[in-house]
Amino acid sequence: MRKATSNVLHSVTQRHWPLKIRTAKYSTPPLSKDTYKIKRGNFASLTDKDINVFEGIVGKTRMLTDVSDVEAYNVDWLHSVRGSSQCVLKPKTTEEVSAILKHCNERRLAVCPQGGNTGLAGGSNPVFDEVVISTSLMNKIISFDSLSGVLTCQAGCVLEQLESYLLEQGFLMPLDLGAKGSCQIGGNVSTNAGGLRLVRYGSLHGTVLGIEAVLANGEVINCLNKMKKDNTGYHLKHLFIGSEGTLGLVTQVAIHCPVSPKSLNVAFLGLDSYEKVLEALKSSKKDLGEILSSCELMDRTSIQAVEENLKLRVPIKDCPFYMLIETSGSNSDHDEEKLSQFLENALEKNIIVDGIQASEPSRIKNLWELRESITQGLARDGYTYKYDVSLPQDRFYNIVEVMRSRLSSLPVLRVAGYGHIGDGNIHLNITSKEYSKEIMNNIEPFVYEWTSKFGGSVSAEHGIGLKKTGAVHFCKPPQAIQLMHQIKNVMDPNGIMNPYKVLPAINSA
Repeated sequence: MRKATSNVLHSVTQRHWPLKIRTAKYSTPPLSKDTYKIKRGNFASLTDKDINVFEGIVGKTRMLTDVSDVEAYNVDWLHSVRGSSQCVLKPKTTEEVSAILKHCNERRLAVCPQGGNTGLAGGSNPVFDEVVISTSLMNKIISFDSLSGVLTCQAGCVLEQLESYLLEQGFLMPLDLGAKGSCQIGGNVSTNAGGLRLVRYGSLHGTVLGIEAVLANGEVINCLNKMKKDNTGYHLKHLFIGSEGTLGLVTQVAIHCPVSPKSLNVAFLGLDSYEKVLEALKSSKKDLGEILSSCELMDRTSIQAVEENLKLRVPIKDCPFYMLIETSGSNSDHDEEKLSQFLENALEKNIIVDGIQASEPSRIKNLWELRESITQGLARDGYTYKYDVSLPQDRFYNIVEVMRSRLSSLPVLRVAGYGHIGDGNIHLNITSKEYSKEIMNNIEPFVYEWTSKFGGSVSAEHGIGLKKTGAVHFCKPPQAIQLMHQIKNVMDPNGIMNPYKVLPAINSA
């Protein structure tokens, strides 16, 4: 097993890939209302009086009304959805959010909460003329308790900035995403983002201890509990985790953060079949145990997009599949020896055909950048049809093979599969030069039907947003969908909170 050397990869700066993709040349996407055939809800339209009220709450400098200024909030970073909002508000405090929502609810003005605008399901962009409430200025770290490891912060804090702050304290965020340089913790919580460390630290339903949120009527719900154990009534925080701003706007978060590991190692492996991938996964769980912190899969097609479009290169020979395995612990000698032994055993048993191991931070960063560059590399092809599903691990890659066969006669550029093999979450990405209705009709609803057939979920970590509302019924029975509507009606009776998102029409169930 080779160790990484200084000339393994071209060094790139990757943590802000949504911004890089935004600055690429894209045509203006069609309005979402036309793409998804949506009828505007029974909401009021913005007036000058409303603008005056908002100005009294946030002031002129934190309100955008010029078309050119609002444009970036109307369009997602993939340029796949577009709304027509005329107003963006940037509150700094929970009290300002409360005042805004109270007025909007009284006037029946629909609102669209927005964090870093890094979402992949169209959940953070308006569909019609909803008032956008941006949390970008709600970026204060409120407190950190080094004894309990609990961080409390406002919803607009950027994930990477929280990570940097915690590293100085000897801790780290339990969540890590490729978009960490742009995404905000409130948006992460609202979509129940999974990311690269879930196999080690679990989901946000477990690490988020408390939440403060503002309901549609302006009422502030303070559930900022900081205890790991709290069995006093219903756990209301879970209603806001993953509900994408449809039940209320998250303003503060209390999250449990683990101690930063003293030892970090990464292995980048090449494998010649998916069967070998499953063997490697099984062996890694058995041999690495408690120090296994990430287990990622990339197929050759995904890596080719990075090589061809971003001019990066892989440090090992070409293989049909690649895995990136990360370990983290408290004893560098112990951890490195454990990883080396796992790799040697995998080579002896012909599970892997090539690999490279790194323990130096710069080398680790370069190896991770290969994995994290895939989204950007695929986006450079043109249009990307993105699917984020979870499947039993023995079926994990079958969906890619099935879609390749199904789309073989159509003008697609790539059908790629990559993702979090450690927790069964695959990102199926299909690219073409431009959006094609014919390609879309051959993907949907088939991809959801196939996923449901094998007991998977149509949304593993990206949320439902706008794009997948019609697919919820593949995973949830009518009774569950009806109950979700009842909860929505209780918490937001006028339906102003992020309308057209998450919930399907009851008759579609």
